[in-house]
Amino acid sequence: MQFNIRRAVGVIAVPLLGSALAVGVATLPANATTWQDTALSASAVTADTFAGSGFGVANGTKVIDLSGKSVTWSLHGTPTAGVSLTGTTISYSGAAVSSPADVVAVATDSAGNAEALRIPVTIAANSIQLNGPDSGVITVALSKLADTNTSGTVKFTATDSVGDTITFAESNLPSGLSSGNPTLTYVGGTAAPGTYTGVEVTATDTEGAVLKGTFTLTVEANAVATGTYGDEVNPFGNGFDVYQQHRYAGAVIAGWTATQDDPATHFELLNGTHSGAVKFEYGPDGSPTGLCVSDPGGGWASDPLRDGLILAVCNSGPFQQFVPQSNGTLKNLATGLYVSPDGKGAQLRGTATVSAWGGSVYHWVEYGNLPK
Repeated sequence: MQFNIRRAVGVIAVPLLGSALAVGVATLPANATTWQDTALSASAVTADTFAGSGFGVANGTKVIDLSGKSVTWSLHGTPTAGVSLTGTTISYSGAAVSSPADVVAVATDSAGNAEALRIPVTIAANSIQLNGPDSGVITVALSKLADTNTSGTVKFTATDSVGDTITFAESNLPSGLSSGNPTLTYVGGTAAPGTYTGVEVTATDTEGAVLKGTFTLTVEANAVATGTYGDEVNPFGNGFDVYQQHRYAGAVIAGWTATQDDPATHFELLNGTHSGAVKFEYGPDGSPTGLCVSDPGGGWASDPLRDGLILAVCNSGPFQQFVPQSNGTLKNLATGLYVSPDGKGAQLRGTATVSAWGGSVYHWVEYGNLPK
């Protein structure tokens, strides 16, 4: 005989729930459409032209003077202690330093593009000068910023004048896409399909040189119906149920008859961040709580069962993501276990095999199709 949580604690649906439901029904949202991205492609990058010009590096009295048009100057990296920049003047305060590191000065234009000057220096007491008459100043610049469409992704490249490592970042992306380096990918993306202009890519090398460009991005995506309220229900009419309607992390998820009149069996179906996965947010009377169904895999000492289903604060982790299988079962992404019941009223849990009697088969039933 299975232990019945609700009967053991005397939890009974009372008429008061009916009046609460009348308010809740009015707040239930219409079905929303979200997207699972399937491919990205981009037009050719239109690279910026660096606006700075007329660079010069010269010795002043115990200082180094920088010159250039349409730029502001900064020092890059970690210069020798005591080296500083004020306006266009590099100065030093302190004792003499043998074999000091090169100073890297970065010239940045108004659009954020930059070139860097690698300056070998000699440091004496309270003095900094170019290292000899042939100073060996090297200009670090980026060029040939471009992209390539490959297998539904966009890969960025650029050329560095001194062979430094280059990193890439994209901005002004449509909501649902994240920046990638050096490849912008659709994997995990939820952007709406369409063509987006003015997307920006920024290439940055390790010495502070920067080159920006813009491109047009095309997103392809499949529609995924989410934001619907209802419950996961097995062939016996038992669905996910929040024990005693508790609204806190750690609350037990039991198997119980899913109905419109029982707020404990109301959930919102959400997309998971893993391809094909879904999540279940507790939403009594159509009010999302920010708590999602989770199989913590033994990570919660308070969980009655090692792989018993509980509520946890919604996040993008794998323990809250369940992948529907072709046989109608649900497999947890983190544990690889199937959601299985242990009789009506008992806590649902993850099992290595599905129930022989069919209780592990679940399907989503929208609120309007649940019995009253």
